[in-house]
Formats: sequence, C-alpha cells, structure tokens
Amino acid sequence: MHALVRVCVLISRAAVEVPARGASSHPSATTPHLPHTPVKAKSASPVSKLHPRQREIRRASEAPDAMGKPAKPSSAATPPAPPKTVHSPLLTYASMLSLLSLCPPFVILLWYTMVHADGSVVRTYQHLRDHGLLEGLRSLWPMPTVAAGKIILGFAFFEAALQLLLPGKRFEGPVSPSGNVPVYKANGLQAYAVTLATYLSLWWFGIFNPAIVYDHLGEIYSALVFGSFVFCILLYIKGHVAPSSSDSGSSGNAIIDFYWGMELYPRIGKHFDIKVFTNCRFGMMSWAVLAVTYCIKQYEMNGRVADSMLVNTALMLIYITKFYWWESGYWCTMDIAHDRAGFYICWGCLVWVPSIYTSPGMYLVNHPVNLGPQLALSILLAGILCIYINYDCDRQRQEFRRTNGKCSVWGKAPSKIVASYQTTNGETKTSLLLTSGWWGLTRHFHYVPEILSAFFWTVPALFDHFLPYFYVIFLTILLLDRAKRDDDRCSSKYGKYWKTYCNKVPYRVIPGIY
Repeated sequence: MHALVRVCVLISRAAVEVPARGASSHPSATTPHLPHTPVKAKSASPVSKLHPRQREIRRASEAPDAMGKPAKPSSAATPPAPPKTVHSPLLTYASMLSLLSLCPPFVILLWYTMVHADGSVVRTYQHLRDHGLLEGLRSLWPMPTVAAGKIILGFAFFEAALQLLLPGKRFEGPVSPSGNVPVYKANGLQAYAVTLATYLSLWWFGIFNPAIVYDHLGEIYSALVFGSFVFCILLYIKGHVAPSSSDSGSSGNAIIDFYWGMELYPRIGKHFDIKVFTNCRFGMMSWAVLAVTYCIKQYEMNGRVADSMLVNTALMLIYITKFYWWESGYWCTMDIAHDRAGFYICWGCLVWVPSIYTSPGMYLVNHPVNLGPQLALSILLAGILCIYINYDCDRQRQEFRRTNGKCSVWGKAPSKIVASYQTTNGETKTSLLLTSGWWGLTRHFHYVPEILSAFFWTVPALFDHFLPYFYVIFLTILLLDRAKRDDDRCSSKYGKYWKTYCNKVPYRVIPGIY
C-alpha cells in the first residue's frame, strides 16, 4: 500500500502538470522572481487588487462586476491556460483516480496501525488478509460521530474567526497570471499563539481535556475524509458559478478540474481567503494542536511524558513556529501562487497534514522511548539546527528578492545571473538568479534541512517499526520530485540563462551527489 501510494503520487504529479504561468515564486524555485507587469491587468476585486504600477501602465483594463466576477476578456486578453497533460489521457485519469481512491483508506489504515496494531504493518496486513480486503477495511474503518463533528467544526470556526478578526499587516502576494495582486492580512503568528494558549488553558483549567481528541482520532479522520470531499466538491461548483477572480477557469474535463482546482485564489467575501484557511489555519494549525494532544495523552496515560515525546513535540512546534513567522513568504510559494484550490492541495491540507504529518507523535503515545538526557539533547539540538538552516535559506532568498539583489549574502555582495524571459503575452521580463550563499551550494539546498528536520523529530521513536518513518520517506520523494519539476519549469522559462545557472550551480539538491 505504501509503495503504491508513493508511485501514484509521482505519476499523478507528472501526468497532470499545471503549466507555470507568469513569474510566481514557490518554495522549490531557486530563482527569486521579481514582480512583473502583465500585458492585460485586471482592476481591483474582492479577492485581488491591481498593483499601482499595473494601473499606471494599463488604464484601459476591464474591471470585474460588483460581485467580484471577472470581466469577460477582450480579444487582446489571454484566457486562462487549462492544465495540460504530458502522458496519455488513460494514464492521466488512472493516476488521479488512484489517488482519489487510495489516499482516504490509507489515512485510516495508518491511524489503525499506529493506535490499534502496535505500529506493526504486518499485523494490519494480517487483519486484511484474514477478513478480506473490503470487509477487513470496513471492520476497522470508524464511522464519523457527533463528537468528532463537534471537535472539527469547533476548531474550524475558531480558526476562521482568528483569521478574520485578529489584526495583521497588509501583505501583497506575487502578481498572478491574470495580472491580479492578492492581498492578505498577515496574522498567522498571532493566531498560532492564541490557538496554543487557548488549547492549553482549556486543559489546565479543566474545561476541555485534549485526550478526548486522541480518543476520537479515528472518527475525526473519518469525518475529515468524507467532509473534505464535500468541501472540494463545493469548491469545484464555486469555481464554475461564482469564481472570485479572473485567475480561474476550466480545463474542460471535470476530473482534472476537481483534482487540480478551478480557482487560484478562491475567497468568501472580500477578506476570507480559502487557501490560507485550508493550508495555514486548518492544516498547519491542526498539526501543532495534535502534537500537543499526543503529549498530553501520554502524560495522562503514564503520569509522565517520555523524553522521546518531548523531543518530538518540541521540534514539531519549533518548525511550525518557523512556518508562521515566515507565513507571508509561504504566500509567495508554489502552493499558493501556482497550485489551484482543488482536491490535490485542499484535501491534502485538510486530511493528509493532520494525519500523516503528525504520525510520529501518534506512534509515540503508546510507545514511549527513554532516550536519556545526552541522546535526547543531541537529537533536539540537531533538529533545531536543521530548522534554522531551512529558515535561513528562505530568509536569504527573500532578502535578495526584496532588495533586488542589493544585499549582503554571507558577508559579501551576492553572486547572481540576470536572466530574461518572455511571458505568455509576449513581453520580455528579467529575473535575478541567486548563485551564492545557500543557493550556491545546490539549486534546492533548502530541501536537505527540511528532510533532516523531519528525520530528527521522528528518530526518537527509534527503529522497532518502519511506519513512523513513512512521513520522512514520503517527504523525501515529494521534494526530490518537486525539485526536478521545478528545474524543468525553470529550464523551459529561462532557456540559455538556466543552462548558465546550472553550470554555475551544478547540483540539484545534495552538494556533490545529486
């Protein structure tokens, strides 16, 4: 099952690749793209605002109506490019349908194995073999309950309220392919602090016991599996009947539209960004909440928290804190600026993140390991170092981008390549390619500390069972695949300049190896 899921992920991502449009940046891009001015810019809408520079250049642009629906493009406008496939339609559909059908049961199987099968894949396999695949899966699959629904909805509404009500600085994302500049309120760090403080306070004062979340975990995952499917269907319908901006459109194929999404920046009203909610405020926040939940559950079961669980929880929370400290940078990444809101990104954040990403801690609840002070401290410090390096890679690139290359990288002026490219509208633009600092080691060096961070918050489980390391393996395959896809995209975009860049920075991810 594990191997099949990983293979389907890679096939699907390669077979149904959404083409890069414009110059949006993402976590795996080694090229700090500068904001560009598209040929046809749209006026301000409830979901995105025309950049002042674009307004000066394109005063004749068409405006959306009062409901935020995009205006019909003129003959000069380029319609949204539908997702294209690079493999046969049969392989494309088969890969997507495999993910749509295999990921939900895998989430439940992972939970069952961690919680009820002692972390043993063999025991779960024996259960399915003895009862038959369908009957065995049905017998272990918990049905959603009212209690699970209350927990999910309470958390979702709480996070939605924080997203809307907490103050935050205005942040403008990258210029979109249709010429819109999405505007965000950067209040993720505040929401993160309020969430953890509230959750711990409810436990401390005896108002709500987080152990209840763990006790209903299977029902919660089951409810998320089904509820998130409904959510994605609603997103698909919204993309057809009420798109939030001109950055939307159909490929003409319902399966592709559902899987990859209809809209780049779907919103409810003027201020509630759906992708910020699914990716940042539900997915990442649930990761932090569940990490704390597992720690509290082990404490209530054993009267103490093992040092292995403390290391795991501490590293996860430090990593998530780094994410929220850097949240506005995430809004410039591929997840937000390139991937549309469909099953692939939204279901993944609503279900895959709170289940798969938290799985090492889920395992440790019933398998406390006593590492000893020296080993525990060594793992903790190594994990913190990796998280810092990962952060510093992103900080270095953001500073280079913000100053248009006029900054210091490792104490000296940065080395760079000035690359020109043509937009889909035929305009010639330039970008600066950073070739020094962390970005001079390899083209995607930031993936190395990312993977090592995941390893260090998993290794406290030691090596009695394979399954706790599934997330590390999944992340490694995902990032290596993403690095290749990003290289292919940049090669197509920059041509000879990318070849020059690759000659100067010859390794893709691991210095001297790959």
